[in-house]
Amino acid sequence: MRFDVVTLFPSFIKEAFSYGVIGRAIKNRKIELETWDPRKFSDDREGRIDDRPYGGGPGMIMQARPLIKSIEAAERKSKSSYIVSMCPKGKLFNHKKAQEFVSKPHLILICGRYEGIDQRVLDQKVHEECSIGDYVLSGGEIPALIIIEAVSRFVPGVLGDPDSTIDESFSNGLLEYPQFTRPESDDYGKVPKVLLSGDHKKILQWRLKQSLLKTYRSRPDLLEQRELTEEESTLLEEIISEEKG
Repeated sequence: MRFDVVTLFPSFIKEAFSYGVIGRAIKNRKIELETWDPRKFSDDREGRIDDRPYGGGPGMIMQARPLIKSIEAAERKSKSSYIVSMCPKGKLFNHKKAQEFVSKPHLILICGRYEGIDQRVLDQKVHEECSIGDYVLSGGEIPALIIIEAVSRFVPGVLGDPDSTIDESFSNGLLEYPQFTRPESDDYGKVPKVLLSGDHKKILQWRLKQSLLKTYRSRPDLLEQRELTEEESTLLEEIISEEKG
């Protein structure tokens, strides 16, 4: 899979992915990553790419021409590109959206700055606007990093264990259960006995109940969206009863 990022801070993107799982994936050519600085496509001698908004208002707007030229340069790297602009007005990025994006062999991510980008960029080139949450950041670089990180985890060969994404939070509509490792007991607490029992049926049931408990406490909205199984409904009733004391 290929990612191209249109950004005023290309080194910020490249340095962030010089480490860890994504860094190894790039090195091993499981994914490709390239950045495009719109300043290099500016008609201005100083590389200026912003100007005052028509109609007045605070701040500056990124100009259409250098952004579109940057996008077109990135588009030439493949036969089929899907172009996403990072924007708080866009569709919410989540687990499902990450799975959707991984089906696109080439993602071009546009990182806005200042007060935004000229609407003509969105009208002419962008397939989708995408937001990572209901808040505003200074630019689209951090959202782009998050999208690349989340989407890359679904690319075959990026994670060492292909089953790593199966039990993660949101993969089945619930938050992930607690995890423990050695030692079994220390000054900071003990590992739940059920995890040491070797009884896989009981372990699975404990993990399911813990997932439901975590979701009930932290993200009850996810339970409202999910059609529960008979077992899940029974466990959730237990949890609600126990929580009410």
